[in-house]
Amino acid sequence: MPYASEVDALTSLIKQNPTWSAIKPEHAARMRAQNKFKTGLDIAKFTAKIMREDMANYDKDSSQYTQSLGCWHGFIGQQKLISIKKHFGSTKRRYLYLSGWMVAALRSEFGPLPDQSMHEKTAVSGLIEELYTFLRQADSWELNHLFRALEEAQQVGDSAKVKDIEAQIDNHETHIVPIIADIDAGFGNAEATYLLAKQMIEAGACCIQIENQVSDEKQCGHQDGKVTVPHADFLAKINAVRLAFLELGVDDGVIVARTDSLGAGLTKQIAVTNEPGDLGDQYNSFIDGDVIESADDINNGDVVIKQNGKLVKPKRLASGLFCFKEGTGEDRVVMDCIASLQNGADMLWIETEKPHVGQIAGMVNRIREVVPNAKLVYNNSPSFNWTLNFRQQVFDAWASEGKDVSGYDRNRLMSADYDTTELARLADQWTANFQRDAAREAGIFHHLITLPTYHTAALSTDNLAKGYFGEEGMLAYVAGVQRKEIRQGIATVKHQDMAGSNIGDDHKEFFAGEAALKAGGKDNTMGQFENI
Repeated sequence: MPYASEVDALTSLIKQNPTWSAIKPEHAARMRAQNKFKTGLDIAKFTAKIMREDMANYDKDSSQYTQSLGCWHGFIGQQKLISIKKHFGSTKRRYLYLSGWMVAALRSEFGPLPDQSMHEKTAVSGLIEELYTFLRQADSWELNHLFRALEEAQQVGDSAKVKDIEAQIDNHETHIVPIIADIDAGFGNAEATYLLAKQMIEAGACCIQIENQVSDEKQCGHQDGKVTVPHADFLAKINAVRLAFLELGVDDGVIVARTDSLGAGLTKQIAVTNEPGDLGDQYNSFIDGDVIESADDINNGDVVIKQNGKLVKPKRLASGLFCFKEGTGEDRVVMDCIASLQNGADMLWIETEKPHVGQIAGMVNRIREVVPNAKLVYNNSPSFNWTLNFRQQVFDAWASEGKDVSGYDRNRLMSADYDTTELARLADQWTANFQRDAAREAGIFHHLITLPTYHTAALSTDNLAKGYFGEEGMLAYVAGVQRKEIRQGIATVKHQDMAGSNIGDDHKEFFAGEAALKAGGKDNTMGQFENI
């Protein structure tokens, strides 16, 4: 409802309640406008529709891919969206990513943990709620500035400006965007997955990403020792997430099925199979083993399966885990992805060991032979050495073209000695184009960086500490932080305002009128940053 109409409706309501005479309808209408979303489910339903529309637009035009950055605190997510609106004027096709890795490393009460699902699972839904609390506050903060400007225009009788600001209020674009939320491997059995998914959706998640590793053996996707589960186990968890969405009325909820099979050489169990060629049989066909010629080849405790018409004794480690055949990773990825899309998942996540458009496209093209509109969420991971990978890709491309590469040592391409070379410049160009190329050629709908602010926080802190505790002293902060905030127009330079001080002052006036004791007077040092 437009702000002016909201004022009219509230004026009528307040007149019907004589004891409310101290309440100004403009104040109540303003507070409603500054709180568009009342619950997490409101947010989940709103953002799910955004994401579905974006997916449909990508299917029509692959240049319409989406992006996000991972974050581990509500303030970080808030500042990302404020920056996006500042620089690009719109949040369209820009999301947030909630990384299980960062929750483990930065949010657990146990302290920093590896990405092995050892952190409190409620920390995930707690972070979703926190992120949306800060994004809602960003709406309130931005609108508060507009309402203050509206009051000033009304006081001086500038009707044209009043009309313009009211239009800005009525057409305000929210900072609330979709969050792709990492549920790891489900934190237990399918029931545990369902219960956590419900918490995440109630907190506002419209998109849940789940992986096909074993919950109690879960590893970071870019480390060794990954163990996958048979498809029946994974699909049960996909069903659990879908039913959680449907139970809560988020019918457009999005499920991203992640496969770690490319780098996973182990399985915890042999799949149940009822007939040749079913999913269980296909899964078992990749298990490595020795053909059994007679019963004498079977030792106490051995397991025997039928594979391609022959009895095979799977290779089992001392841990009890079974080994997959070497070189079967891509085939297993393709099988995983097709099974997931045909059984309830909306999108895929293929965890790879390097950012290579050709490698990803090779797998996606095989998947699309069966599911033509298959789409990926892709991890532009800081675990990759992007500089080295793309310089090596350029080196290999030049070598295959017959170009002279004798001036380069492929194993030393990360060296700063190469930073100004033609090869390095082309590699940087390929890196800049990676997301566009992969969206077009490899079916990637959404590009994300899982851990960006983990690294930016460490880098900026290192630079500040080096100067502040060194010769620069206070200048390290002034020149390296505050002056840059001022020059670049970053709103946090007025940190009291960003934290809600002005909103609080206005509320105090709404509540107590002229008796309000406000913080924004002449002695507030934030005034030093006005009109800069």
